[in-house]
Amino acid sequence: MLLGSLRFLYEGWLKELYLDTSFHFKYYGFEWVQVLPEAGMYALMGLICLSSLMILLGLYYRLALLLFLGSFGYLELIDASNYLNHYYLTLLLAFLLLFIPANRAFSLDVLRKPAMKTGKVPVWTILILIAQLSIVYSYAGLAKLNPDWLLEAKPLAIWLPERADTAIIGPILAQPATAYIFSWIGALYDCSIAVWLWLDKTRGLAYLAVLGFHLMTWLLFNIGLFPIIMILSTLIFFPGSFHNRLLAPLNYVPSQNVKLDDCSPLFKKSIFAGLALFFLIQLATPMRHLLYPGNVLWTEEGYRFSWRVMLLEKSGHVTFRVADEAQGRHTEILNEQYLSDFQEKQMSIQPDFILQFAHHLAEEFRQKHGMKNPIVTADAHVSLNGRISQQFIDPKINLAKQVSGFAPKTWILPFQNHQP
Repeated sequence: MLLGSLRFLYEGWLKELYLDTSFHFKYYGFEWVQVLPEAGMYALMGLICLSSLMILLGLYYRLALLLFLGSFGYLELIDASNYLNHYYLTLLLAFLLLFIPANRAFSLDVLRKPAMKTGKVPVWTILILIAQLSIVYSYAGLAKLNPDWLLEAKPLAIWLPERADTAIIGPILAQPATAYIFSWIGALYDCSIAVWLWLDKTRGLAYLAVLGFHLMTWLLFNIGLFPIIMILSTLIFFPGSFHNRLLAPLNYVPSQNVKLDDCSPLFKKSIFAGLALFFLIQLATPMRHLLYPGNVLWTEEGYRFSWRVMLLEKSGHVTFRVADEAQGRHTEILNEQYLSDFQEKQMSIQPDFILQFAHHLAEEFRQKHGMKNPIVTADAHVSLNGRISQQFIDPKINLAKQVSGFAPKTWILPFQNHQP
């Protein structure tokens, strides 16, 4: 995250994604999180970088984690269109690290307070990280058990031929069978890799599979830090002796001290109860799409926070119209006057963003243009995984009157499985 944050600043993404746009999409319930002034946004990124470095070095470890969770969490809540699975995973892992004495051995905190050094930790502190990574992999695998992925090799059948100019393997990627092979291997990998990493006899070969799988996805697809995060994080499946050997060239000698801070039974029970609730939420959240009708790939209701990785090739276009029948006024909106190209692309395929933008337009036309009862409609067409574009939103519905929330969005038109 330190390297990723520095790259974020270097590439100018902070300005592009947060400062150059006047409108930002929100997560439901977090509408109050607003973009800061320019100096504040750069200070926020500076705090993310500083806290990442402190965590890396083990310096004032838990304070650094709280600073990181607060600053990075705030940044991610400013605009929901910037959601990425690995940003969400980073926040979850940072939260779990609060419960883990990761600064008790190889850290600057040990140099500050040598008495806190220890050679062992409770096994549950390792297991909660393993459990979180296992959830990510398992749900990513379950999400791939759908007709598009298994029977149509979509979206890989769309993406891989575009990489036909890749050195050496380009001609292989252009073959139709390759997309099917990669799709099935990907599903089998995600569904089972946590088990193979857990077993002593298969852990070594499983980790080679982790390396191969994530390096290949990093080579072929622009998915940011996710491969690096998973390659490094899955090392937690290996026993302590393995990690001690890795640190041996740095003259690291494991402490023989195994005394940890004594906690009251009530405090321990509170921690375990909190972690149990956390993992119940982690297990339930990816399944919430079952509460909604229709194809989750189409409606995206229950799609986020569910480890649905690389399942979609989705494009769309939305034309908004604002009218006041009583005044006989109507206009067509130019989205680019409000949104960046990236925001418009994300909005056009995600119904909750379409609704948010419609509400924003209604409020603006009330305040700035004197429309008492603006009617906002959307003519939206979306293509899913290479299919023929079809109407996405009921164009007769006044979106200004629709309520945001977790209830099913009845104004999303049903998905029609028309093949190109």
